[in-house]
This record gives sequence, C-alpha cells and structure tokens, in this order.
Amino acid sequence: MSLATITIIGVVVVGVLFWLFVRTRSKDLIDEMMVKRRPSSRLVSRADFVEGPTHIPVALSLGSDTICYENSDLDACLELGRIEEIEYDDETATGQSVTGKALRLRAHGQTFEFVLDPAVARQWESTLAAKHFDQGTARAV
Repeated sequence: MSLATITIIGVVVVGVLFWLFVRTRSKDLIDEMMVKRRPSSRLVSRADFVEGPTHIPVALSLGSDTICYENSDLDACLELGRIEEIEYDDETATGQSVTGKALRLRAHGQTFEFVLDPAVARQWESTLAAKHFDQGTARAV
C-alpha cells in the first residue's frame, strides 16, 4: 500500500471515530438534562424536535405549567396556558411519516413538533391529553 492510501484510510477512520464520539457525547448530555429535569417534572423523555426536514434530539419535559425541550444548543419552554392545540399524529405537519407519534403543539400561530418513540408517546398521551379548538372554545379529544 502506498502512503497516500494509508493516509486516506487514516483520515476516514479518524472522521468516523470523531462522529461516533460526538454522537455518544450528545446522548450523554441529553441524559444529564433528563436527570436534572426529572425531580420537577411530571414526565421526561427523549424526543426529536422537528425543524423543517431536520430532527434535533432533545430532552422533552412536562412540568406543572410548562413543556421544556433542550439539548446542548437549545433551551426553550412553552407555557401550557398559552398552548392552543395539542395533537398526536402518525406524521408530521409536512406529511413525513414517523415511527411512533408526532406530538404537535400550536401556540400563537406557530407549530412545535416532537417525534416520540411509541412507548413514550403512550405515556405523553395519557399525561398530556390532546385538545383542539372548536369554534373558539377548547375541547379535549
């Protein structure tokens, strides 16, 4: 083998190892955030925050009056009182089918979507009931 071939193989191996490290570290950080949120939350789980075609792994927690989602780059909360609609669906608002369920929240004309694993989705559905607005009044579904 030539030096160029060995160098290329080395660069590829280092790239793969770096990618695995970043991915593993990201999961560890989300686990740490979930542990931090557990004492003050009714429900905490992993989810993917859907931003267009991108799915961003987050720790999703349901507190007494907020839903928070966070990872190493993102830290946001929505007040439950300001959420106008809560839906659970088999696909995202853009029509992408998902494994599990998409939790869709609407507040102030903006949609927030999270993809949940099937078992976790059942926990969320039983803890945070779906609600829709029907002619100006909320109704539970």
